[in-house]
Amino acid sequence: MNDVVRVLFLCTGNSCRSQMAEGWVRHLKVDVIEPYSAGIEAKNIDPLAVQVMAEAGVDISARRAKHVSELMHVPFDYVVTVCSHARETCPIFPGKAVNVHVEFDDPPFLTKDFPDSEERLKVYRRVRDEIRDFVASLPQTLDSG
Repeated sequence: MNDVVRVLFLCTGNSCRSQMAEGWVRHLKVDVIEPYSAGIEAKNIDPLAVQVMAEAGVDISARRAKHVSELMHVPFDYVVTVCSHARETCPIFPGKAVNVHVEFDDPPFLTKDFPDSEERLKVYRRVRDEIRDFVASLPQTLDSG
């Protein structure tokens, strides 16, 4: 258990991308990574994120959005910001946490004017799959971030 790496995925609202990342880690890498997610602001979890993750066999429906201040006491090994806003406003974590930035598109923002729900879901699915691919490369790629 000492080899488990603690990783925080940080986004603006902890409603979509960071939740997907935490969900993927819990699904694919829980034996080597202890995942957390939070936001600079805490919003409600995006129902379309829940839907597309469920399509991939990952249930994030019981998760709740958390403000980063709730996790400041956790001794993280890595803090992975998944959006520019989080990167720019990321607080300093006590201890040895290494900051890594990996930018993912923001599905709610990109699809806010899409009238068709299937077109919206395509964007969510693409980002979901990009996050899955990133998580599959962990923890090895964190040192090169």
